[in-house]
Amino acid sequence: MIKFENVHKVYDNKLIALNNINLSIQEQEFVSIVGRSGAGKTTLSKLLIADEKPTSGTINILGIDIHNMPYSEIPYLRRIIGVVFQDLKLLPKKTVFENIAFAMEVCGERSKRINEIVPQLLTVVGLEDKAHRYPSQLSGGEQQKVSIARALIHHPRIILADEPTGNLDSVNANEIIDLLLKINKLGTTIILVTHNREIVNVIGKRVITLDMGALISDQQVGKYFI
Repeated sequence: MIKFENVHKVYDNKLIALNNINLSIQEQEFVSIVGRSGAGKTTLSKLLIADEKPTSGTINILGIDIHNMPYSEIPYLRRIIGVVFQDLKLLPKKTVFENIAFAMEVCGERSKRINEIVPQLLTVVGLEDKAHRYPSQLSGGEQQKVSIARALIHHPRIILADEPTGNLDSVNANEIIDLLLKINKLGTTIILVTHNREIVNVIGKRVITLDMGALISDQQVGKYFI
């Protein structure tokens, strides 16, 4: 489903962010990408959603070289990949319902369709009773669930969750991981980028470890060992 081949990323200041990355991720996998700060996790995430281009090498998603596709097609790529950000990117003056609906409105969806889909997603993430609250009226865990619901709006094949538990206590963090595991069981590929050792060890699924831009370990049933 996803294939990195000989991927290098070197920034203008000569910093080598990724060095000869080769990896494949299969459909419906749950993969944790781990490593210390500066290991290359964020760069890999940006390449995956075509936010940046590799210096050399190729990244294929569903057989498409995403960095040679026309710029006009990138929005369609980002419907295949739903992104959950650590900093949430919620609109403070819109309700929970409106935050999720906004992702459909910008794509020209009709109101009838929006009013069908948004309540379904709120039920999936367990926030059906919080639809008319504003982000400031929610806990950190609830805000992250809104972010996950928004990422699901276009029924993506892949969810990229970039440090989704970074600002949460252990109880809320576990709830978010349980939700991602639930979504994975429904058939969505999950890529979790994290430095949370405890969570990675509890998940007990594939773990890819980066260090100084290099892929140093790929365990099918792994643990966080750095």
